[in-house]
Amino acid sequence: GEHDRMQKLYKLPAEPNTKGLRPMTPEDVPAAHKLVVKYLEKFQLAVVFSEDEFAHWLLPRKGVVSSFVRMDADGVITDFCSYYHLHSSVLGNPKHNTLNAAYSFYNVAKTVSLTALMKDCLILAKNEGMDVFNALNLMENDNFLEELKFGMGDGNLQYYVYNWFCPTMQHNDVGLVLL
Repeated sequence: GEHDRMQKLYKLPAEPNTKGLRPMTPEDVPAAHKLVVKYLEKFQLAVVFSEDEFAHWLLPRKGVVSSFVRMDADGVITDFCSYYHLHSSVLGNPKHNTLNAAYSFYNVAKTVSLTALMKDCLILAKNEGMDVFNALNLMENDNFLEELKFGMGDGNLQYYVYNWFCPTMQHNDVGLVLL
């Protein structure tokens, strides 16, 4: 029936397609930091992480944040994907009491397309027990949202930046994910 058709349409492979994608470790921080900070330079509004801040916000912590890197044969980190965890209580359901939600954080694709990297990120999140994966249409996320069958949310997120002179800008000029 309809349920089976939907499951087939949205089914993800069991394992990521990108070879060598693995959880980020403290040893990866300097190279991953460099990759992400360089990528964020292209946006009009972006966070500028110090290496310590990057480690604090993005080193994997169970139930808080997940981040993955891909390293080439020369030991250079070429790709990075991450999401943070935000769990919600499910009320009045006899079977489920928690909805495990992943939210796209910072992602940089150099050796694969952003869509391919984010498909892998969805697989990694599913394998980690996430029930839903959310993403804002910031940065270059528009490139993958439709193809990976993300449903459009009904919300509209406005960033109010206190005490800064900040012009109105398009969503894809923003390289900042606020928690």
